[in-house]
Amino acid sequence: MQRISSGRDMTPNLEVTIGSLRLKNPVMTASGTFGYGEEYAEFMDLNALGAIVVKGLSLKPKEGNPPPRIVETASGMLNSIGLQNIGIERFIHDKLPFLRRFDTPVVVNFFGDSVDEYAAATARLDGIDGIHALEMNISCPNKQAGWAVFGTDPKVTCEVVGAVRKRTSLPLIVKLSPNVTDIALMARVAEDSGADALSLINTLTGMAIDIRTRRPKLANIRGGLSGPAIKPVAIRMIYDVFRAVKIPIIGMGGIMNAGDALEFMMAGASAVAVGTANFINPRTAVEVVAGLATFMEREQVKEIRSLTGAAHAG
Repeated sequence: MQRISSGRDMTPNLEVTIGSLRLKNPVMTASGTFGYGEEYAEFMDLNALGAIVVKGLSLKPKEGNPPPRIVETASGMLNSIGLQNIGIERFIHDKLPFLRRFDTPVVVNFFGDSVDEYAAATARLDGIDGIHALEMNISCPNKQAGWAVFGTDPKVTCEVVGAVRKRTSLPLIVKLSPNVTDIALMARVAEDSGADALSLINTLTGMAIDIRTRRPKLANIRGGLSGPAIKPVAIRMIYDVFRAVKIPIIGMGGIMNAGDALEFMMAGASAVAVGTANFINPRTAVEVVAGLATFMEREQVKEIRSLTGAAHAG
C-alpha cells in the first residue's frame, strides 16, 4: 500500500482510468438504477461522480415485463423490469442534452436481441457528442440462439463482443453475467474479443413465492437479485477475474458505503458502481466518494489506484 510521507499534507488522488476513459474518482452509477441521470440531479451534484451509467438502451423503445416487477427480499431486491427503455433515438435527442451540461463522463449501457442488433446499436451510438464509453450488457437472451443468454456461452460472447468492437472506437466495457460456471473463462473471452474493461457482477437469477397465494411474486416468475445479499459472491468473482485478465474491472453488487467499495477495489476492481443503494438513499454514490477520501486521509494512502488488487499481495 502506497503511503504519504510523514509530515506532508497531501490531498488524496482519487483519479482512475478505465482504458482510455479518465475518471475524477472511481465511483460510477450502475445501469438501471440511476435512470438517465436527470432523475437524480436534485439530490446531488452530478459533477461529483466518476461517471454516469445510464439505463440500458435498445435500438427501439421497449415496454418491459408486466407488473409486479420488483420484490423486496432479505438484504436485497428482485427485479424483472424487462429492460424497459425509451430507445436510443429518444435518449440522444431528449436525455443526452441534459447530461452534456456536466463535467462527468457518460457511459451508455445497451443491449440487443441478436448480434446484428448489438452491432447496429453500437454504430448508432458511436461518435455521438456526450457519449464517452459504451457498456454492453450481455446478460440478455439471444434470439439467434434460441433465447440462450449471450454471456453464458463463450462462442456467442466472442461473436457479439467482436462484432461490437469493430463498430466503435469508444472504450468498450462488457458487463458479464454471474450466472455461469466459470466467470474467469467468460472474462478472458471478452478480453480476447476486444473488451477494454469488464463490469461485474450483474444480478443473480432468483425468485420469491407468496405463501398466501402460493404463486411467484413476480409476474415473470424469475428476476435478478441485487443488493447486499449478493456482495460476497460479487467480491469472490472479482477476485477470480482479476487473476485471469489484464484489463480493468468495474465492480458492483451490493455496495452500500465506502467500506463496501474498498472491499471491491482490494479484490481487484479499478472502479465501482453503486446500484440498488440508489433506491434507498439517492445520495449513496457521492457519500461513497467522500468516504473513500476520508479513508485515504486516515490511512495515508496517496493514490486510490494503489488499492486495486491489494488483497492479492503476498
